Amino acid sequence: MKANIHPNYEEATVHCACGNEVKTRSTVKQMHVNTCSSCHPFFTGSAKLIDTEGRVDRFKKRFAEGTY
Repeated sequence: MKANIHPNYEEATVHCACGNEVKTRSTVKQMHVNTCSSCHPFFTGSAKLIDTEGRVDRFKKRFAEGTY
C-alpha cells in the first residue's frame, strides 16, 4: 500500500434528528441522520400507517378499471 494517501480513521459523532448522539469511528468527524435506532419504527415497535390507501388496493383498483 502507498503511504500517506489514506484518510485518517478517527472518532466520529453521529447526530440524529431526534437528538440522539452515537459515538463511532469513521473518516468523517460528524454525521447527521434523520432516523436512528432510538426513533425508527422498526426498532421502537411503533409502526404507523402512513398511506391511507395501500399499494395493493391501488393496484387492484387500477386493473379493475382497465386503465394501465
